Amino acid sequence: FDCIVPLITAKLIDGIERGEGMELIIHYGLELIVIAILALFCGVMSGRFAATATAGFAKNLRHDLFARVQDFSFTNIDKFSTPSLVSRMTTDITNVQMAFMMLIRIAFRAPLMLIFAVVMSISVGKRLAWIFAITLPLLACGIGLMIKVTMPIFRRIFRKYDEMNESVQENVKAMRVVKSFVREGYEQDKFKGASENIRREFVHVEKIMALLQPLMQLAIYTGMILISFFAAYLIVSSGGLYIDVGSLTSMITYSMQVMMSLMMLSMVIVMLTMAGESANRIAEVLDEKTSIANREDPVKAVPDGSIAFENVSFKYSEGASEYALSDISFEIAPGSTVGILGSTGSGKSSLVQLIPRLYDVTEGSVKVGGTDVRDYEIDVLRGEVAMVLQKNTLFTGTIKDNLRWGNENASDEEIKHACRLAQADEFIESFPDKYDTLIEQGGSNVSGGQKQRLCIARALLKKPRILILDDSTSAVDMKTDAMIREAFRSEIPDTTKIIIAQRIASVQDADMIIVLERGRVEAMGNHAELMEKSSVYREVYESQNKGGSEDGGK
Repeated sequence: FDCIVPLITAKLIDGIERGEGMELIIHYGLELIVIAILALFCGVMSGRFAATATAGFAKNLRHDLFARVQDFSFTNIDKFSTPSLVSRMTTDITNVQMAFMMLIRIAFRAPLMLIFAVVMSISVGKRLAWIFAITLPLLACGIGLMIKVTMPIFRRIFRKYDEMNESVQENVKAMRVVKSFVREGYEQDKFKGASENIRREFVHVEKIMALLQPLMQLAIYTGMILISFFAAYLIVSSGGLYIDVGSLTSMITYSMQVMMSLMMLSMVIVMLTMAGESANRIAEVLDEKTSIANREDPVKAVPDGSIAFENVSFKYSEGASEYALSDISFEIAPGSTVGILGSTGSGKSSLVQLIPRLYDVTEGSVKVGGTDVRDYEIDVLRGEVAMVLQKNTLFTGTIKDNLRWGNENASDEEIKHACRLAQADEFIESFPDKYDTLIEQGGSNVSGGQKQRLCIARALLKKPRILILDDSTSAVDMKTDAMIREAFRSEIPDTTKIIIAQRIASVQDADMIIVLERGRVEAMGNHAELMEKSSVYREVYESQNKGGSEDGGK
């Protein structure tokens, strides 16, 4: 419709020039009004459908990206940093959404406008249209060169966005530490530096992209000058026979339409250049294959809580120079209580994470219920293994909401029973809203010990065959720790319990204690056996008891 307007206008001007009356003006005027209304209607509908399509596209893309991350193993997550994944789900998807909107609106409309304007100018201006054949290729070469130069810069910018987001996340997460050490100024300077790097890169790339508009204007206005010059020459030399004034007017209008089309395309090109790198970053996550997946026809039932490590060695990545665990072998009978001791970095957490297959072994095998964990359906295996970490997480919602992560169908009585076992019932009942008390983000309104006990109760609601406590009673006192262990012995005797602890008192009564040292088993046995044969265990025991005696004598 926009391309028809100059043609009708040319006819109107030619009619007026010939001295025709008001009938002609009214006729062409009504045509122009109808065309304008139709063009407006099409524009409104285009905007409406484009908004629906782009918002829906972004929603689907964000959903697929998030679902993909949920399927990742810890190995995959380690490959992409958390700030980088957040940037890809927010900034990158927004960039792609905007580019998609431009593609289905401007990038579809502008080329058609360009083609129609050129075709109409050929029909009206004849040989004058060859001017476009000279200016447009030169312009295309300039745009192509600009894209080639700016793409690597955008790639660097997005990497620096990840670094800045990482700085923000680290600062907010460790805000108590920052304030206690009065390091706000240092953190501000660090963030300012990251932000300044992004600003510098954006200024650089914008300076390059800013050349696009004057380049287009140079090409188009040069074309308009040439059209005006040669059209005037042809009108004068042919006496208006080859081309008339109305045709010249429409040619100038078509030149403007070509310019506007190219202006719109330049906007699309700028957005696509930026969104192209965002799309690559999104595709990296979508194309990433999870390193832990179900095998064909997996085992769908865990018969018991027995565990066997057979010559297990493990490292976090293929390129890692050292193994986190080396040549680990032991067996745990179902219903047993096993303690794991070791210094920081000895591989305690790495060991237990192999049981629910959060990581896969590098060598050897881990068996649960007599079956290699890699043969189980992942959801089935993890449904029978409950882990409570030292730094477990509570989510925004009521205490009941958080506890039902362990069992969404748990009754109120089952919830209270699990809390009694975890020694959490007493402090919950002291809250005004009791089990309906709202937990703030990250559990910031409960103490570390209360948070650990809630997480233990949440794990117990799963009624697992294997319960793993990874230093998860470190924030509770000795008496509460002993009460929790006693509740485990009496209430869940058939559940295999693995307790990682720093205090020997927490594992002293275990059926078996495993002492790790630098990723290897230094010794295994019960308390009495280890006191005889393990110098490492004996040294830790004596140091802790000596410290207790000294404290008691003060």
